[in-house]
Amino acid sequence: MAVLKMQRLGLCALKKNRKEILELLQRRGVLDIDTDAAEDEVFQRTDTSKERADFEKEIQLAEHALEILQRYVPEHKGMLSSLEGKKLVDLESCRRMEAARETVLHKARKIEELSRKAAECESESRKLENEREALEPWKALAVPMDFAGTKRTAALIGTFPGALSTEQLCGLVEAALARDSGEGTADGPAASGAPEAPGYYAEVVSADADQSCVFILVKKEDAGRLEEALRTEGFARPSRTEGTRPAARQEELAKELESLKEKKEALEEQIRAFAESREELKLAADYYRMRLEKYELLGSLLQSKKTFLVTGYVPERAAQDLARELSEEFTLALELADPAEEDEPPVLLANKTVPASFEGVVAAFGLPGKGEIDPTAIMSACYIFLFGLMLSDAAYGFVVFAACLAALLKFPRMQEGMCKSLRMFMYCGISTMFWGVMFGSYFGDVVDVVSRTFFGHQVTIPALWFVPLNDPMKMLVFSMLFGVIHLFLGLGMKGYMLLRDKKYLDFVCDVVFWYLLLIGLILILLPSGMFESISQMQFNFPPILNQAAKLMAVVGAAGILLMSGRGRKNWFLRVALGAYDLYGVTSWLSDVLSYSRLLALGLATGVIGSVINSMGAMLGGGIVGAIGFTLVFLIGHSVNIGINLLGAYVHTNRLQYVEFFGKFYEGGGRPFNPFSIHTNYVEFKEEN
Repeated sequence: MAVLKMQRLGLCALKKNRKEILELLQRRGVLDIDTDAAEDEVFQRTDTSKERADFEKEIQLAEHALEILQRYVPEHKGMLSSLEGKKLVDLESCRRMEAARETVLHKARKIEELSRKAAECESESRKLENEREALEPWKALAVPMDFAGTKRTAALIGTFPGALSTEQLCGLVEAALARDSGEGTADGPAASGAPEAPGYYAEVVSADADQSCVFILVKKEDAGRLEEALRTEGFARPSRTEGTRPAARQEELAKELESLKEKKEALEEQIRAFAESREELKLAADYYRMRLEKYELLGSLLQSKKTFLVTGYVPERAAQDLARELSEEFTLALELADPAEEDEPPVLLANKTVPASFEGVVAAFGLPGKGEIDPTAIMSACYIFLFGLMLSDAAYGFVVFAACLAALLKFPRMQEGMCKSLRMFMYCGISTMFWGVMFGSYFGDVVDVVSRTFFGHQVTIPALWFVPLNDPMKMLVFSMLFGVIHLFLGLGMKGYMLLRDKKYLDFVCDVVFWYLLLIGLILILLPSGMFESISQMQFNFPPILNQAAKLMAVVGAAGILLMSGRGRKNWFLRVALGAYDLYGVTSWLSDVLSYSRLLALGLATGVIGSVINSMGAMLGGGIVGAIGFTLVFLIGHSVNIGINLLGAYVHTNRLQYVEFFGKFYEGGGRPFNPFSIHTNYVEFKEEN
C-alpha cells in the first residue's frame, strides 16, 4: 500500500548532447518531464512542427503499406494472439533501421504504388464491365450504335419504356407517320424478321419489363418529324454510342477485361512478394513513432543557443541511478530535490504482486490525490472476498482460475494491463472456489442431477457452511454483516489518515463518534423483535450491554450533533450543520442495504445453474439423454458463467467505488507519465 515518493530533477546540458540525452531518458522511461515551463529572453522553445509533420507522414506511409499487405497477404493469427504481447527486439535492430530507413520507406512507397495501380485496374474493369452490361440488350443489333443511316434514309436507335413487340412498335411508327402526313395508316407486306410499311423499317432488338431497344429506318425527310412524335411516347436515344457493332464491341471489351485481370493479378503478385518486408515496415513505423515523440518533447523544452533545460519528476528509488548515469556520460549540471509544498507530483503506485493486480480498479476511479493513501492493498482483499461471494460456485471459480492461469503461463510477455487483469480474475476465481465449497455449489446442483438421472441414486456434496438457496434469509443477514464490516473498514481508513496527519480532534469527531453511534444502533437492533422476525435469529444480550449500546448511540449522536459544525462560531448554525450531518445515518442504512446484491447475485448464479441442469435432464437417462444433457450443460453454463462473471465484476466495482471509497477516498491524482518508448508492434530490449 504505497504511493512512490517522487523527486524533482532538473538538468542543464549542452545542445550538442541533446539527441543522446533524450534517447537515454526515453529508453530509461523513469522521468515525467514538465512541458509547461515559461520562456524568457534566453531560453526559448524550438519550433519542430515541420519535423513532426514529416515523421507523421512517414508513420502513415508505413502503416498504410502494412494495411495493404494485410489486405493481400493476411497474417494468420490465433484467437488469443492479442495476449502474446509485442515482439522483442534489441536496440541494434533499431540502429540498423535508422541506417536503412530510406530503403524501407522506398518499399512502402512501392507497395502503395502497386496498390494504386491495382485499384486503377479494378476501377477500369468495373467501368468496362458496366459498358459491356449496357451493350447486352443491343447485342443483336446488326449495325453500330452510332449508325446514322444511308444516303436517303435516317436511322433512329433508342429505347421505349416497358416491353414492346414488333407489331406494337410498327403501330407506333405508322400512327406517327400518318399523323404527320395527314394520311391513313399504310399497309404493306412484312419483310422477313420484321414488319415493313412504305417509308419505314422497324424492329425490336430486345425487350424486357423495363425497356425495349428498337431500331427504326425511315426516309430522311420523315426522320425529324417521326423522332419528335415518338418522343411523346417515351422514345430516347442511348447516352453512349459506339462505332462498332454491339456484339463486336462486347468481344473487344471481354479481351480488355481479361488483359486488365492479368495485369491486376501481376500487380497483386508483386505486392505479395513484399510480405517478407512486413517486419521491417512494423519496425519502421515504431522507429518513426519514437522519433515523433522525441521531437514533440523537443518542441516543448526550453533551449538557448548552446544549452537546453529538462525538468520533471522521477521516482526516488530510480533518481540516484539516473542522475549518476547522466553525470558519467555527459557534461551537464544536474539537481535532485524533494518536491515543494505547493507542488503536486504525479502518482505512481507500488504494490506487491497480488494488490498490484487491482491497481487498474483504483486507477479507473482515480489515483490518490495529494495527502491520500493508496487504498489498493486493503481494497484488493475486499474485492477478492466480495467477488467470490457474488459468483459463489466452485466449478465456475475453477474454470476462471484455470483459464487465467493457463493464459498467464502460455503468454508470459503479454501487455502489462492485460496481465494484471488476468491475475485479478485468477485471484477472484480462487475466492469463488472457496465460497462455492462453503455453499456446496458445483455447476449449480450438477452432482445431484447427474447421479439421480443417470445412475439412479442421488449423491450430494454437502456444503461446508450452508446452502443459500435453502436459507436465503441467513445469507441476507451475513451479506449485511459483511457490508457493515466493509463500511467500517472504509471509515477506519479515514481515521488512519487523520491520525497520520495528527488531526486528533477530527479523528474523534468524524470517526469515533460515528463508530459509537453506528455500533450502538446495531447493538440496539440485534435483540429486537423486528430483527428476529426478519432474520429468524435471536440475540439476547445482558442488560449491561443493552445499556452500554444505548449510551454509545446517545454519545455518538450528541457528539455528531454538536461537533460536526465545529468550525462555526454561531451555535445555531453549528447545531444545524450537526443535525444535517446526523441525518447522514440514513445513507449508512442505504449503503448497508446495497450489500443485498451479494445475496441476489449469489442466488442468481445458483438458481440459473440449477435450471440449466434440470433442462438438460429432461430427456432422461440413456445415450440420447446423455448427449442432450451434455449440449445443454455446455451451452447453458457457458452463458451463465459469462453473465454472472460480468455481473460480479460490475457490482463488486460499485461496492468499492460508492460504498467503500465514499467513506474516505476522493482520488484525482495525476498519473505518472514518463517520457518513454511507446510502440505498436515491437518492444525494445534494454541493453545491460
